Amino acid sequence: MAALIPWQHAGVNQSPFVLVFNQIGLPFAGDLMNFVVLTAILSAANSGLYASTRMLWSLAHEGMISRRFAHTSRRGVPLLALAVSMIGGILALTSSVVAADTVYLVLVSVSGLAVVIVWMAIALSEINFRRQWLAQGHTVSELQFRTPGYPVVPWAALIMSLLSCVLIIFDPNQRSSLFYMLPFIALCYGFYYGREAWRRHRGSKFSRSQH
Repeated sequence: MAALIPWQHAGVNQSPFVLVFNQIGLPFAGDLMNFVVLTAILSAANSGLYASTRMLWSLAHEGMISRRFAHTSRRGVPLLALAVSMIGGILALTSSVVAADTVYLVLVSVSGLAVVIVWMAIALSEINFRRQWLAQGHTVSELQFRTPGYPVVPWAALIMSLLSCVLIIFDPNQRSSLFYMLPFIALCYGFYYGREAWRRHRGSKFSRSQH
């Protein structure tokens, strides 16, 4: 694609595949590629809807949010979590039109950087798991799956992901992602620990009333 499309003509308004096929002159190739792109977008949207629904169900199952989201239908579908995910997706799509420079920018920044932070958490979890596994007297041969290249692979993933977050500071176009993500993380942790403290307070108050 980079060899076929001049950088002056590259943009986001048209798929590079469509642009190349139209320039070559293949009949209907651009239309076919548009169909493929739209199909891929629908597939990605379906995957995201499933992931967000599953996440809400998991959080409810763990007791981190209302357990109503964990209720499922006869077919095992968490309808409430699915409905909330669909409403959230529609609102996010609407914000790209009515609030592209404010709300939508925040949503894109948070979701984009969250992927990097999730990979950092995965790598750190792998490192801590192996360390605790050996500390408990187990051996690496007991593991059904052993991470190839351990500990180089998880440490490399953690360091490179962390560097990608740090380097955002030096990019004016991406710097806002970090500024939006840090308060979002603080709010999530504040909500979680605040709710846990409230639950402990209510539990101790209820136990005292029983006595």
